[in-house]
Formats: sequence, C-alpha cells, structure tokens
Amino acid sequence: MTFEIRVICASGDADRVSGALAAAFQTGAVRRYPTRDGRRTRLYVTAGHRDSSTNPIHTESE
Repeated sequence: MTFEIRVICASGDADRVSGALAAAFQTGAVRRYPTRDGRRTRLYVTAGHRDSSTNPIHTESE
C-alpha cells in the first residue's frame, strides 16, 4: 500500500526531513515546492510501509 506524505517545513530543514522520511518509509522521489508566502518549503513524498525484512527495528506486533 502506498500513500502520500505532505510536510511543510523551514527551507533549511527540508533535507533533514526528507532523510528522516526515507529512513522511516520506503519512499520515492521528494517533490519540493515553495509555500505561497515563499518562506517555507512543501515536501510531497510517495511512500509505503517498510516490512520487517527491510526495517528490523519495527516488528509486526507494533
């Protein structure tokens, strides 16, 4: 199952946020757009859940 994640963050945090999402989920390319006020960044990521074989920290019972 895939889903879309949207995050609005400070422009300087965009790389850190993208990395954290990639570590937590199976992600595709991150699409970046400025917010309407131009002061922050919108990140759009298509993601899927990692299974226990790709993310051994999380088990099926969690």
